[in-house]
Amino acid sequence: MKYFLWLLKAAIFFTLFAFALNNQHDATVYFFFGTYWRAPLVLVVLAAFAGGMVVGALGMLPGWWKHRRAAATQMPQSPAVIVTGSGPEGTAAGAAPEPQIARQHGL
Repeated sequence: MKYFLWLLKAAIFFTLFAFALNNQHDATVYFFFGTYWRAPLVLVVLAAFAGGMVVGALGMLPGWWKHRRAAATQMPQSPAVIVTGSGPEGTAAGAAPEPQIARQHGL
């Protein structure tokens, strides 16, 4: 399976590399007020892809922030535990182990 994934990645890379080699002609992108940008077509496509990724990430930021705030307010605050002794798993001798709290995923 590992070799299959490497073969798939190599095939995708060489396909994109061949696309870049076949599209080296100049392309002109016209903006407003008579301004334009002239560059190889592969750079225009790459710039459009990168711009789309940036716009998509910026569009997702408010949702990420909202979910982070919600996760931070729902996170229970556990009291500080002082561990003394050398009991099993680092707990104090005779002390009950601390209950496992399910953590919410967040960035």
